Amino acid sequence: MCVLSHRSGGLGHPTWAALHRKAAPTIMRGMGVTSGRRTQLLRGVLDLCLLAVMGDDPAYGYEMTKRLGERGLSIVGEGSIYPLLGRLERDGLVDTHRAASNGGPPRKYYRLSRQGRHALEAGTREWQATRDAVDAVLGLAAAEVHA
Repeated sequence: MCVLSHRSGGLGHPTWAALHRKAAPTIMRGMGVTSGRRTQLLRGVLDLCLLAVMGDDPAYGYEMTKRLGERGLSIVGEGSIYPLLGRLERDGLVDTHRAASNGGPPRKYYRLSRQGRHALEAGTREWQATRDAVDAVLGLAAAEVHA
């Protein structure tokens, strides 16, 4: 909806300059905030990362966050993985079992199902192709910036 203001180009249509002033901060929002961008990028592949760390051995939630952290994804907390683990279980990509813990309630362990292994393999190929394409674009952009 367009609001008539003293900056508009008549009949409620803003001028290009007014739109530019409004759009530029929106487009550039977060560009300088590395952790925010990293979080956004990670959201699309966190389920794949969880499948990868389960491929090592069965694990419970906290153990998976430790494994992710050891591999450079320390920004992932337990609270962000449990909804994904539930979805992976509903989708048949993981099998679960409960086992006693030291002095606490039983822990729920997750391991890859056969379908989960196939999803991990396919997702890894898809990620590599996407990463390669983005690297090519960013490499060209970096070359143009430094030229």
